[in-house]
Amino acid sequence: MSVTEENLLSRITFSPEVLAGKPVIRGMRISVAMILELLAKGADMGEILEDYPDLELADIHAALLYAYRLVDGEAIFERARAS
Repeated sequence: MSVTEENLLSRITFSPEVLAGKPVIRGMRISVAMILELLAKGADMGEILEDYPDLELADIHAALLYAYRLVDGEAIFERARAS
């Protein structure tokens, strides 16, 4: 069964009462940023799911999709080259 992007992104929630409104997974105190940090530091998805048993694989995919959507929409500015 294929999960649509909208279904994945619906797992990302925002509430001023939870982590000051930062994007979190399904209202839990597990932030998108934390999941991305763990992945960036080399944790694999299996390790993350073991360490956070309330998470589902689709939650990790949702965090990645959310990050992709943010980066994809960024404006690109020419950066100065170092001399």
